[in-house]
Amino acid sequence: MRLDELLAQKPVLLADGATGTNLFEMGLMSGDPPEMWNLEHPDRIHALHQSFVDAGADIILTNSFGGNRRRLALHKLDGRVRELNAAAARNARLVADGAGRPVIVAGSVGPTGDLFQPLGPLTEDDAVEIFHEQIEGLKEGGVDVIWIETMSASEEMRAAAKAAAKAGMPYTVTASFDTAGKTMMGIPPASMPEVAEDIDPSPVAVGANCGVGASDLLVSVLSMTEANPNAIVIAKANAGIPQFHGDHIHYSGTPELMAEYARLAIDAGARIIGGCCGTSPAHLRAMRQAIDSHTRAERPNTAKVIAEIGPLVAPPKAGGGEERRRRRH
Repeated sequence: MRLDELLAQKPVLLADGATGTNLFEMGLMSGDPPEMWNLEHPDRIHALHQSFVDAGADIILTNSFGGNRRRLALHKLDGRVRELNAAAARNARLVADGAGRPVIVAGSVGPTGDLFQPLGPLTEDDAVEIFHEQIEGLKEGGVDVIWIETMSASEEMRAAAKAAAKAGMPYTVTASFDTAGKTMMGIPPASMPEVAEDIDPSPVAVGANCGVGASDLLVSVLSMTEANPNAIVIAKANAGIPQFHGDHIHYSGTPELMAEYARLAIDAGARIIGGCCGTSPAHLRAMRQAIDSHTRAERPNTAKVIAEIGPLVAPPKAGGGEERRRRRH
């Protein structure tokens, strides 16, 4: 099933939780490429996908976030891009097809890790080629949609979008707003609905993922839905704030907090809601229950988000884009 078809059937879809942090709990070692587990430990990848489907996910993301040539080269795996991505897609497809209900398989595409010219070596043509290679592998393995995520530069978002279009695949785009309410490269949330609007096809959905906490992400979602109330917006927040306990990273968000985040995300106008780093199947199960039992209520403001979820970790600078938009209206 296509993502746009499922969106037409259900008012809100639940995306899955974390891949990396859950794989670490399953034995992945720091510094090892998660993508190799698609071949070496497919049973563990199946188990992770299955745990999210059992928790109620409508969308599961492939284990391919770092599956592009530049990232895989760090592990001398750049010659296996297509193989690893196709395997990631097949692992997720197997679980989705056995779910007994529609479950969308989304091909996770993360950033290259390189900066664009003139700040770095990457050109748009290079980036499109890099992403297209990965996306063709995901397409071969049977994904339903390409899930471009955790982006910070508009040039990279557009290159990945062009690559998806070149492969004939529908796609979504999310960015990480972790620097004073903007991405690391200075992109404000309000610009997301138009980030690839002149690319044919345009994104099925846009939004925010990861970042610095659920409160900050909800504020980003509010900015997006204010800028374009008709946009289909994705909210995929970390499960609270990362806290280091020795070598172990623990995320502060409880299932109850993530359930409240899901309710506020609905009220803020998000149509696809999930979790990023630290989000376990237990968190996702609570979010499923919250989504199913919640009727969209009054649109929250930043004060309500802070009161319900907690303080902003990296608040927008005074006089930033959101303040200016308020003055214009």
